[in-house]
Amino acid sequence: RLGLERADTAEKALTVIVDLLEKYGQGGNCMESHMVFTYHNSFLIADRKEAWVLETSGKYWAAEKVEGGVRNISNQLSITTKIDREHPELKEYAKSKGWWDGEKEFDFAATYSYVNTARMTTSRGRYCEGYKLLNKHKGFVTSEIMMEILRDKESGINMEGGFMTTGSMVSVLPQQPNLPCIHFFTGTPDPAR
Repeated sequence: RLGLERADTAEKALTVIVDLLEKYGQGGNCMESHMVFTYHNSFLIADRKEAWVLETSGKYWAAEKVEGGVRNISNQLSITTKIDREHPELKEYAKSKGWWDGEKEFDFAATYSYVNTARMTTSRGRYCEGYKLLNKHKGFVTSEIMMEILRDKESGINMEGGFMTTGSMVSVLPQQPNLPCIHFFTGTPDPAR
């Protein structure tokens, strides 16, 4: 929200978010129950001209400029070796922890998480299922198709049970500045309603 408030482009919003992250960090319980459960955040940031994926691990972060096609995020790191902006100490911190030897190509997701990046788009999980659904409609994604994808319960994108989806948003951002941007938000926590 602060990125939207303080920036007029996607890249400037990215800068706002990482500046706040470096100043204040992140954390806090992500559930209303008394169970303590925290995780790091990922963001899709877009304007009429460009889009970015920002993924975080504590105060460290990596950002990937989306160059085309479709791109999704979920509850795992997905930025691998295509890093267009990064925390200035990202690689040095990984080396100091013994996560990266400084020799092989740096892979953010492989270094900062336990996920096998070679299996991200083939194993069953929210990221993989979202990737498959988006690619099924690649080149023909409409707001209606996005709403259908976000309502999908079988894939786990629309989660039920202990961890529930709490809302969804679909935005249409025409590149022509004379056309209005349109934003759809769910009116209830369940995007299927």
